[in-house]
Amino acid sequence: MLDKTLNPGAFETRLYEGWERSGAFAADPASNAVPFTIMIPPPNVTGSLHIGHALTMTIQDTLVRWRRMQGRDALWQPGTDHAGIATQMVVERLLAAEGKPDRRAMGRQVFTDRVWQWKAESGGTITQQLRRLGASLDWPRERFTMDEGLSVAVREVFVTLHKQGLIYRDRRLVNWDPKLLTAISDLEVESREMKGSLWYLRYPVEGKPGEFITVATTRPETMLGDTAVAVHPEDARFAALVGKRVIVPLVGRAIPVVADEYSDPEKGTGAVKITPAHDFNDFEVGRRHGVAMPTVLDPEARVSLDEIAADLRAVEGVADPDFVRGLAGQDRFVARKAIVARLEELGLLEKVEPHSNQVPHGDRGGVPIEPRLTWQWYCDAGTLAKPCIEAVETGRMRFVPKQWENTFFAWMRDIQPWCVSRQLWWGHQIPAWYAPDGTIFVERTEDEARAAARAKFGAEVALERDPDVLDTWFSSALWPFSTLGWPERTAEVARYYPGDVLVTGFDIIFFWVARMMMMGQHFMDGQVPFRDIYIHGLVRDEKGQKMSKSKGNVMDPLELIDAYGADALRFTICALTGPGRDVKLGRKRVEDHRSFVTKIWNASRFLEMNGVAPNATWDPASATSPLARWILDAANRAVAEATTALEAYRFDDYASACYRFVWNSYCDWFIEFAKPVLNGPDGAEKDEVKGAAQHVLGTILRLLHPAIPFVTEELWDHFGYGPDYSLIRAPWPEAVAVAEAEAAREELDWVVKLVSEVRTMRAEMNVAPSITTPLLLRDATPESLARAARWIEAIRRLGRVTEIAPLQGDPPKGVAQVVVGETTVMLPLEGVIDFAAERTRLAKARGAAEGEIRKVQAKLGNPDFVARAKEEVVEENRERLVAFQAEIARLDAALARISA
Repeated sequence: MLDKTLNPGAFETRLYEGWERSGAFAADPASNAVPFTIMIPPPNVTGSLHIGHALTMTIQDTLVRWRRMQGRDALWQPGTDHAGIATQMVVERLLAAEGKPDRRAMGRQVFTDRVWQWKAESGGTITQQLRRLGASLDWPRERFTMDEGLSVAVREVFVTLHKQGLIYRDRRLVNWDPKLLTAISDLEVESREMKGSLWYLRYPVEGKPGEFITVATTRPETMLGDTAVAVHPEDARFAALVGKRVIVPLVGRAIPVVADEYSDPEKGTGAVKITPAHDFNDFEVGRRHGVAMPTVLDPEARVSLDEIAADLRAVEGVADPDFVRGLAGQDRFVARKAIVARLEELGLLEKVEPHSNQVPHGDRGGVPIEPRLTWQWYCDAGTLAKPCIEAVETGRMRFVPKQWENTFFAWMRDIQPWCVSRQLWWGHQIPAWYAPDGTIFVERTEDEARAAARAKFGAEVALERDPDVLDTWFSSALWPFSTLGWPERTAEVARYYPGDVLVTGFDIIFFWVARMMMMGQHFMDGQVPFRDIYIHGLVRDEKGQKMSKSKGNVMDPLELIDAYGADALRFTICALTGPGRDVKLGRKRVEDHRSFVTKIWNASRFLEMNGVAPNATWDPASATSPLARWILDAANRAVAEATTALEAYRFDDYASACYRFVWNSYCDWFIEFAKPVLNGPDGAEKDEVKGAAQHVLGTILRLLHPAIPFVTEELWDHFGYGPDYSLIRAPWPEAVAVAEAEAAREELDWVVKLVSEVRTMRAEMNVAPSITTPLLLRDATPESLARAARWIEAIRRLGRVTEIAPLQGDPPKGVAQVVVGETTVMLPLEGVIDFAAERTRLAKARGAAEGEIRKVQAKLGNPDFVARAKEEVVEENRERLVAFQAEIARLDAALARISA
C-alpha cells in the first residue's frame, strides 16, 4: 500500500540511480529509431546549480523524456565548460587560502597541474546536482571542453581558420581587466551606474595666446594619451579651429582639431578629446584621421610613459614634463586626482560638475574595465556570420519565439571581429609559435611548427609558443560536433548532428548561439548545428524582480527540492514557462504545485485502496457507461492538447492541459462520481469503472512523466504497470477508441456544470456546508430532466442538494439562480440566508474592489509612474487591475442572482 503521506525524498535518489544503472538515459547509435538530439549548454565546471540552470535543464529534460517516450533515439549530450577565468580565480583563491605560492611563483605547468587536480576533486559538483533535478543526460558520454578529444577539435579549427585567413593577429582595443590582467569579452562586462564628475579642461590653441578650446571628460588621466580634439563638421562654433592644433595640457604635445560626426554639439562643450588607445569610440575616430595611438596605462592600469616620453615638452603655464614624469607607476585614480589638482593650479580647469554615468566593470574582477590597445588574435566573424544569417532567413534554423530573430539579425549584420585570445594560463593554449624574427607559425603541433620553420629558414630555429589561451566561447562554439568525436567522422557525428533543438537564454544568443552557428556551418559542410533555437526568459521572483543576493530574493533550487520535491519544482517551471516572457517564481508557486503532485499521489492511493490495479486486457472500446466513456474521451483530449503544446514548445500550455485534466476531470469529478460504484457491490459496472480508472491513471502517469518524472515512476512501478524503472521508456499515450464519446461528453459535462454552478452559488451566498437545499429547474428539456434523474445521487452528494424538481408556475420567493444550457437552475434560499445582509456584504465588497481599481488606474494613468517605476512594479499593478476587475465581475454576478 502506498504511504499515506507523499515523501519524495524517500524514492528520488533510488529511482534516479535505477534509471542510470539500467541505461535508461542512453542513446543508441545502432538504433533504427529516428534520432533526437539536444546538446546541454555546458555549465561552468566551477558552478553550482542555480535557479537559471533549473529552468534550462527542466525544459530540456521535459523535451528529452517526451521524445524518448515517443520512440525517438534521444541523445541529451552532457558536459561542462572549463570556464577559463572563473576556474583560474577559484584555484588562485584556494592557493592563497592554503598559504601557498601564487601562480607566477609556481610557474605555468605546476599551476595548470594544480587546476587539473582541483577539477578532478571538485569539478563534478554541478553534474551531481543535475541528477537531483532528475536530468536524464547520457552520462557515459560526458565531455569537458578541455578533454583530449575536444582539444584536438579546437586546434583543428584554429589552424584551419588561420590558413583560410579567417583568424589573424591584430592590434586593436579590447576590454581589459586590470585585476585579472586579461582581455575579456563583452559578456564578462557589466555596466554599473557610478557617481563621478565631469571635468571641463582648457586646451590652448597653438600660436594664439589666451585662446582655448574646452573639452569635457570623465577621465582626466587619459589626457596624457590625447592625439586629437574632435568637433562636429557642422558646428559653426569651432569651424575656424578645424585643421589647427591645440596643446595637450601638462604633456605639451600639439594635436590637431579634426571634424568628425562622432562629436555631439549637444553634449558637453561640443568638443571631444580623442584618446585612441583608451576609448572604443576614440579608437575609431583615430583610425579615420590617422592620428597616433599611444598607450599611457600599463596592464595594471598604472600610468606608463614609455610611449609618450618623447612627446613631453615644457610649455610655460601649460605643460610640465617633470610633473608628468612623476606620475609614472601611479594607479589611474591616484593619477587622476593629481592631474586635476595640477590643472587647477595652472588655471586650465574651467569647472567641475557632478556626473553619473555607466562605468563598465569586470563581472569577476569587480574593477572598472580599461579599453586597452593590445596585440590579440581575432576571428573574422563577419565572413562566418553570412551563412548563419541566410540560414535563419530561409528557415533552416528558426528562433522560438520568432521575435528573437530581430535581435539576432541586428547583431549579426553589424558583427565586429571576435577577439579570441585571453591572457590566462587555464585554457586551450593558442597553437602559434614565434621565430626570433617575429615570423608566426600556426600549426596543430609543435613538431609541425618546427617543420614549417625549417622549411622557411633552412635550419633549426628557436621557437617560442604564444602564451595566450583561447576565449572559453571558442571551444564552446564547437560543442555540437566536437562532443560527437569530430574531427573524426564518427557514427555519432553522422547520426546526431545536426541537433533538433537548442534550449538557452536570450542573454547568450550572441556569445554562444551565434558562434555555434558560425562554426557548425563552416566545418560541417554547411549543415546548421540545430534546427530550432528555443529562447526562454529569465527567472525572476514572484514580483517580477530580478533575483540578486543584495535583494535577498535568490532561490536555491536544491533547497526547494529538499522542501517540496524535484517534481514540484519542475512542474512549476513548466507551468510558468511561456513564449517570450520571464518566469516569475516564488516559494508559494512551488508549494501550490506540490499540492498538485500530492493530489495525484492521494488519488492513486484511494484507487489502490479500492482495488484498482493495472489490467492490460481491459479494452477501452468496450466501455458502455457514460462515466467511463467521458473520462476516456477527456483523456484523449488531454493527450492531444499536451502533445500539441510540446510540439510548439508551449510548456505552460502542456502543464495547464495536464493540470486541468488530472485535478479537475479525473480527481475532482471522475473519482467522485465513481465512489458510489467502487463502494457498491461487485459486478460489471464496478469492473468497468475500475478498468477506466486504471487505464486513465496509466495515461496520466505517462502524460506527466516528462515534467514529473519521480512520482510518476514511483506510482508506475508500485502499481505494476511495468517493470521497475520502465516508465521512462514507456510509450507516449495516444488516443483510444471511445464509443459514443460525444453523447457521454454532453451528459457528464452537463452534470459537472450543474454541480459547479450550484457550488458557486452556495459559496457566493454564504450557505454553510451543513445546510442542504432542494434544486428547481425551469425550462428544462426532457433530456435534462432525465440526466438530473440519472445522476441525482451524485448531484445530492456533491452539490449538497436534497432533491431536484421541475418548476411548476412562478418561482418561490428568495431564490438564487443561474443558467445551465437551456435550463434556469434555482436555489431556494428563503429562510436559509439573510438576503438583505448578503446584499450589503456583496455591495461592500464591490465598493472595496472599486476603490482598489481606482487607485491602480490612477497609477497606471500617470505617465511619470509608468515611465519611472520598475518594470516589475508596473506589471504587478496591471495584474492587480485585472484581478480586481475579475472580482467585480464575480460580485456583480452574485448580486444579480440575489436580485433575480
